[in-house]
Amino acid sequence: MKKIMLFGVLGLLTLASCKKDWTCKCTESVGGNSSSVIIEDMTRADAKAECDEGDASALGITVDCELQ
Repeated sequence: MKKIMLFGVLGLLTLASCKKDWTCKCTESVGGNSSSVIIEDMTRADAKAECDEGDASALGITVDCELQ
């Protein structure tokens, strides 16, 4: 049973750190316009950091980007 748990935990850690393609969706507060960008070959944490760089605010309009 301990071996099964060990392999399960190792499997989850391996999948969690996989590099893959992610979608970043940005939405404007005024008008609700949205756009999506593909972020290629990154871990989830790195892709989230890059996606969050798209957040902006100017002249009462905000753009909120979220990793999908």
